[in-house]
Amino acid sequence: MTHIAFIGGGNMARSLIGGLLKTGVPAAKLCVAEPMAQARESLGRDFGVATFDDNRLAAADAGVLVLAVKPQVMPAIHHELRDTLQRNRPLLISIAAGVRIDQLERWFGSLLPIVRCMPNTPALIGAGATGLCANLRVTPQQREQAQHILDAVGITRWIDDEAQMDTVTALSGSGPAYFFAFVEALEEAAVAQGMPRETARMLATQTCLGAGRMLVESNEAPATLRQRVTSPNGTTQAALESFSADQFPRIVARAVAAATRRGAELAAALDKE
Repeated sequence: MTHIAFIGGGNMARSLIGGLLKTGVPAAKLCVAEPMAQARESLGRDFGVATFDDNRLAAADAGVLVLAVKPQVMPAIHHELRDTLQRNRPLLISIAAGVRIDQLERWFGSLLPIVRCMPNTPALIGAGATGLCANLRVTPQQREQAQHILDAVGITRWIDDEAQMDTVTALSGSGPAYFFAFVEALEEAAVAQGMPRETARMLATQTCLGAGRMLVESNEAPATLRQRVTSPNGTTQAALESFSADQFPRIVARAVAAATRRGAELAAALDKE
């Protein structure tokens, strides 16, 4: 089994390590480099994996290297890792939001097989949604390796056109925040109608949880489920007509477009590094 090294031991790395252990990957096949001593101790204690304060030591024997750091850190760490990666040529997996494959090739070497991933925060509870794309040096076996790692924390989908990764970021990467904002608005609307806040929050949260489960477990289209709960001239129709009058679909479309543009802008800013 391939040795997997994580550069960065934050929440996403923790979730991936925990997920891989649950799938049967031995702790001895995992390691993580993390600069913060307290975080390193916690990773070693909680998961039984080897930890390092030096990125090069963690990467030395890795067949797969997962870059689990902030995008702005990428230009700095390539000075430490480039020689090791050029010598060993592991599969390089990046979960840094907005960092393009051509940028990774420029920093770490153009001969590397690279998979770019965009997971989201529900991965922290094993319910993530991740888009992946690969350069031409990634073999079918390495695609399976990358997918196995991200499947450990949710569902995965391959994206053929890397330009669509900014849309993935805007949809599933940022999407949990849109969902939380909607639940927040439902809660506030119910409170405005006189409902106690605790009751409003519990009802709104459970309603959205149940609706999400129906979407996943029924395999029905959202439009089909919406139509089934909408009786002619009933309360749901009145609410949906209000959404329509306020151009709710256009509001969502503009929001996703704005997030997509911002993702491209953030990546372009890294070109100056």
